[in-house]
Amino acid sequence: MKNQKLPMRDGVGAIILNNENKVFVGKRKDNPFNNWQMPQGGVDHGESYLAAMKREIFEETGIKNLEVLKEIDGFFEYELPKNLVGIIWKGKYRGQKQKWFISRFIGSENEINLKTSNPEFIEWKWIFPNELPEVIVDFKKDMYTDLLNKLRKFID
Repeated sequence: MKNQKLPMRDGVGAIILNNENKVFVGKRKDNPFNNWQMPQGGVDHGESYLAAMKREIFEETGIKNLEVLKEIDGFFEYELPKNLVGIIWKGKYRGQKQKWFISRFIGSENEINLKTSNPEFIEWKWIFPNELPEVIVDFKKDMYTDLLNKLRKFID
């Protein structure tokens, strides 16, 4: 089946800032090289983007204490590289079309727990926003650069 025939998966993503405006990133369990990403995931049938974002954050990080600051206008997309199409998401999608949110972590760091029922991250850290495009897998770099530009406008 040709890549272009597959639909995009409906998803969400979260830019989580701490009180120093650093960004939360996790190192993926399934790609543990030096690749990090912000929490993100799919939207369940009948679920709002906001509810999906909060659920994904909790499922991936254990974080509940956050304040949503902004829903970023528009959608952000990335396509999977050819070697991953047909493998990720049981081969149903060619990439993701995501709604992103900027939020502030207002809890204490001992709330962060990667040992969730379906762990996705093996490590986490706070990084400066400018580092985002440098830590992400290549096929998401353009999307992260776009998100960084939106974030800069928001925090400046």
